[in-house]
Amino acid sequence: MLYKIFRIQIYRVDLCFRFMEHSRHERSWLGPTILLCSYGFFTYIKPSEPYITPFLMGPHKNLSAEEIVNQIYPVWSYSYTVFLVPIFLLTDYLRYKPIIALQGVGYIGCWLLLVFSGGVPLMQLMQVFYGLATACEIGYYSYIYSVVDAEHYQKATSYVRSSTQLGLFLGSALSQILVSVAHIDYIYLNVISLVNVSIGFIIALFLPFPKRSLYFYRKAEPVKASVAENVDEIDEGDITVIPPVTDNTQPDFVEHEADVQELSSAPSGCSRWKSVTYLLLEDLKHCYSSPQLLRWSVWWALSTCGWILVVNYIQNLWELISPSQGHESEVYNGAVEAAAQILGAGAAFSVGYMRVDWKKWGEMFLGWGSVIKSGLLLIMYMTTDIWICYVAYIIFIGLYNFVITISQFQIAVGLSTERFALVFGMNTFFAVVLNSLLTLIIVDDAVLGLDAKTQFVIYSGYFGVIAITYLSHGIYDLCCKSRQDTEEEPVSSEEIEDRLLSATD
Repeated sequence: MLYKIFRIQIYRVDLCFRFMEHSRHERSWLGPTILLCSYGFFTYIKPSEPYITPFLMGPHKNLSAEEIVNQIYPVWSYSYTVFLVPIFLLTDYLRYKPIIALQGVGYIGCWLLLVFSGGVPLMQLMQVFYGLATACEIGYYSYIYSVVDAEHYQKATSYVRSSTQLGLFLGSALSQILVSVAHIDYIYLNVISLVNVSIGFIIALFLPFPKRSLYFYRKAEPVKASVAENVDEIDEGDITVIPPVTDNTQPDFVEHEADVQELSSAPSGCSRWKSVTYLLLEDLKHCYSSPQLLRWSVWWALSTCGWILVVNYIQNLWELISPSQGHESEVYNGAVEAAAQILGAGAAFSVGYMRVDWKKWGEMFLGWGSVIKSGLLLIMYMTTDIWICYVAYIIFIGLYNFVITISQFQIAVGLSTERFALVFGMNTFFAVVLNSLLTLIIVDDAVLGLDAKTQFVIYSGYFGVIAITYLSHGIYDLCCKSRQDTEEEPVSSEEIEDRLLSATD
């Protein structure tokens, strides 16, 4: 009897320790997530952004609309393109935290120049710092996957995304309140932004340094026997590389099973870079070999490029329709941006409750979405009423967030975290390169140097071309599927008997 009681007590103690260990493991992901969310929250509260163009044109900088549109703003596109590739490659190798800190440095440099300097050359340098900061976003959004377990990915991702959206909304709303109610000068909006990004940088320094990354410092995983037989393992600590299995028999862009193979133990890092580069190229080849993923990715890149152009130059269009100088309290850029963020967040949230066969109707949806965006941009070009332009912009941002969420969801189906980051990184790269090319041709004064109003009629035509392309292919695809369904329609037993009787006769 005493032996049974003793065993029961030991069992209870063991359960208690297991529960404590489970609770500690459950809480271990919260610390890095809270720090990263705090970093994103402060970094994205930048109340000066909705009023950056009025500020540059105001008495503090005294820049002309042509200098801002054709000489200063294009530098961001070129800088973003130049920084994106090395940042993309270094993010995994440096294990994320240094890239996040570098993003903070970029934002601090940008707002230091906005507050304390002037002139076209220094404002162009300001855009270089901003391009560096935006290129480093890939480190911010990828960091969380290196410090939490896969079971917490969904929650952690949701919290991180929500913190940035909340920061953007509060920054826009705060700017409108300060300008319309407190009537403060635009320079103080930039000072507040500088303080917030500096706080974000300090928080980034306290982020735990990941012990692993997705490619360069990935820990070895259990391998199936059938796969392990074909893997030549070479020991080198915890560093592994996962070569892809190019199995063409799998369904549309469903993630292929990965082998696990150690990186070469050569003393230099050359072989490690070669192995990872080979892995990335093979993964890209495998992922983009799917026609469905390719179509969604192309639309994602094209639409993102158009969205960047619109967001970058919308304030210049507002300035042409309703100049801000002399009546700053009547400028509602902050309220418009805040409303756009709320509508965009609501539109993205609603996607989770839609039940649509996207494989069948996806291209038609993308096409009609592009038609509406083209029409909204045409309205912005034609109207002389600032409120109509405001409303059209808010609907444009909401629609973009709605459709881009569908696109991201469709691309991410069946992709593991590694391929998810890789595909979205490449899509962003293509979008930024195309954006730089269009900026050079349309905006930069070295080529056409068009004014903001003329730019928007071109942007409308750009989305019109996307709409025609996807609607045409979508209708063709629907016709092919309808004809295929008709040909494969099962024959009833009565029809079979009639055919046999007719053949006998």
